Order: sequence, then structure tokens, then C-alpha cells
Amino acid sequence: MARAALSADIGDFDLDVTAKAKICLLDFLSCAFEAKDHAWSKQAIGLARPFDGGATVIGTQVRTTPGDAAFANATLGHGLVREDMHAGSICHHGVVIWPALLALSERSSFSGAVLLAAAIVGYEVGAQTGKTLFTADLARLFRPTGIVAPLGAALAGSRALGLSEDAAICALSIAANTSSGLNEWPHTGGSEMYFHPGFAARNAIAAIELAEAGAYASETILEGEEPEIMAVYNKPVPACNFAQTAAQAALQIARESSRSGEIVAVAVRVPAAAIRYPGCDSTGPYRHALQAKMSIPFSVAATLVRGTIEEDNYAGIDDPEILRLIEMIDLAEDAGLTAAFPAAQGAEVTVRLHNGETIRRRLDDVIAATPQEIRARFREAATVVIGTQRAHELEQLVDNCERLADCSGIAALCRLDLPQASEFKTGAALKTAGVPARGSQ
Repeated sequence: MARAALSADIGDFDLDVTAKAKICLLDFLSCAFEAKDHAWSKQAIGLARPFDGGATVIGTQVRTTPGDAAFANATLGHGLVREDMHAGSICHHGVVIWPALLALSERSSFSGAVLLAAAIVGYEVGAQTGKTLFTADLARLFRPTGIVAPLGAALAGSRALGLSEDAAICALSIAANTSSGLNEWPHTGGSEMYFHPGFAARNAIAAIELAEAGAYASETILEGEEPEIMAVYNKPVPACNFAQTAAQAALQIARESSRSGEIVAVAVRVPAAAIRYPGCDSTGPYRHALQAKMSIPFSVAATLVRGTIEEDNYAGIDDPEILRLIEMIDLAEDAGLTAAFPAAQGAEVTVRLHNGETIRRRLDDVIAATPQEIRARFREAATVVIGTQRAHELEQLVDNCERLADCSGIAALCRLDLPQASEFKTGAALKTAGVPARGSQ
């Protein structure tokens, strides 16, 4: 696996694979910009030790060690619970891989083509490992992102830095020794969930740097076949993976009938894995927004009441009308949806009104956020933090990533203390790589 990863080149992948990687990067950045003022984000940023010339903490003036930057940025990227998802491994790989690679890009110079190839490798390693390892029973106890994502990020970083095969294997093995994350948080609403990717990303950096320093670790070999990043979907809803499709079905009902006050019964049918994942069947009480984001009943009820699926749905966890609907929700397994999972992640929602009318909507699979939707929310979130001009330049760098001679400008543009650097970074980087700068012919 290490040999294949280290030899991976951007030219080995189809254009749709590299396009997917760019969209995943933009999606990660949009989440990080949007979540930077949440309490857990501020806590993670507060741990970053000032380090002149160090790595960027997204949306701040902070420059710190690669490990601290990776920790903070991974926490930010996970802060909305809207990160990308690989259902087969039940894991969020992007919120670990991108923070690790962006931090390393400011420590060591490598090209945008290397960045993309390394990221694709990271998704592959983590996803293949997770698909092999995780069952519904195991995922009830251990957090898949904390367990397998360090492996993908460690090998992604090894590819980006051009480590030897022996060193890459050591980084991979050391990262495996750091795997951790328990699933008590869905029951309590504890914020440790937000930090799982942070620990994973920081541990991946440490594993890579230990391997560079000559540390020796036990060899491990894993195998995979096709690019797993293509099985990643970008969440449309800022909530648990297993709440996505049910919320979308509820939204279709809400758009047809806005009479939530007339609902007397709600039936929700999902795959068995959705019911069994910790916190997904919770009907309250909800003390923290995270508990509501994990709950399928809450997501369905909030969507039916508010007629939309937004972050604000989870701000009013004590909304009387939402709580009323939750009490009447019958959540159960659908055998057909269970058989189709994880290749498809379907759901069915049925509501009965006072007058006896029944409205049913069934989706065979989650409707992923489109590239256009991801770009729109990236632009909105990035503009709020770094301004319209710099947000445009950042998107341009990502779009031209495989042609950048030095990809460190992507992370640098996410910083707040660069009044002049953005023009230099975008223009110079693109010219060096043979790409006309914006406005040139």
C-alpha cells in the first residue's frame, strides 16, 4: 500500500477524480470558515502556540506549529457537522487529510499536483481501512474517524513530502498506534466529538515527523482497488450522516404541506445502521445542539416545522412544536433500505394529518450537495471571513491546484494578516506553474 501511495501521480487519476478532490477541499474550507466562531473552534485555536513563519490557522492571524495548525483546522472543519462523508467506512476523512496536508504545505514546499494526489491517496487508505474494519456494532463504541483517519492522513503526508517507502510505512504504523475515539458523546452532547479529527490530524503530523526522524515501527500492509474518494458525498445538511436522507424526505413533505400543526403521526423508516449508530434514535431531552444534530427524530421534526434544513434548525432545541412532533415519531428499520446500505442510504417519511390525509416521501439514496451548492456556500462563508477578493483568489487557486508550482498559497490565503500577500501568492504561483494570472491573457 505504501509503495502504491508513494508512486501515485495526479496523472494516474481521471479528471472527475481530481475535480472531486478540489470540491472536497472547497467544502472543507467553507465549513472551517463558517465554524470558526463556535466555542469548540475557539478552544482549539486557543491551544495553538505562536510560531513565526509557521502554519496557518484558517480564518485567523495565528501561525503555529504544523501539529497545532492541523489540530485547530480539523476541529474547525468538523465544527458544523457538515463535513464530507464516506458511508462505507462510516468516516469523515477530509477533515483530517486536508488540515494535515495544508499544514505540511507551509512547512515544506510541494506542488498543487502533489497536494491533490496525496489527498486522493489519503482518502483511499482511510476508506479502504474503514470498510474492512468497521461494523455497526464496532461503530457504536469507537469513532471511525478517530480510528482510521490518522492512517490516511499519515500516508497522504508521506506522499506529499516524498518520504521513502520505509519511512512511509513507519509513519503509517505510528499513526495506527494513535487511533482513538469513543462514542459516548452522542448520548451526552459532549464536545469531544469535534476534537476527534483534530487529534487524528495532529497525530498524523507527529507520526510523519517521527518517521522523518528515523523512528522505526512495525510494518503493515493493506490493499485497495478503485479511488474511494469517488464514494465520498458532501453533506447537504449540517447534521449526522444518518439523519441526512430522512431530513430531505421531510423537506419534500414540508414544501408540499406547511401545516406542521395539523400533523398527528410521523413514521420514519431508515436502514438498521442508522438506528444503531449512537444518538441517532434519540428523542431527547436535548441539552446540547450536538445531540439534536445526531438525532434523526429531531432533524425530521425540525424540518417539518421550519420547512428548511439549515444550521438554525438546531439552534432552538427546546422549540415546543418540534418537541411535540418528536413525541409522535415512530422510527423503525426498513428491510429494503438496510439491504441497500451502504451502497445507498435511503429513508422514508410518512405524516398523517388531522383530516386523515397521508403524505409519504421515500428517497432511495441521500441527495448529495452539488458542486454548485458547495461553491456557493464556500463563497458565502469565505467572503464573511477573508473578503470577496481573497475568497475569489482562494477558489481560483483550488481550481488550478494541479498546475501550482507551490500550493502553500492555499493555506496562506486563509489567514487574516496578509494585506498584500494574496496578490503575490495567487499571481506568482499561477505564473510559475504556467497558468495566466487573473486578468492576464
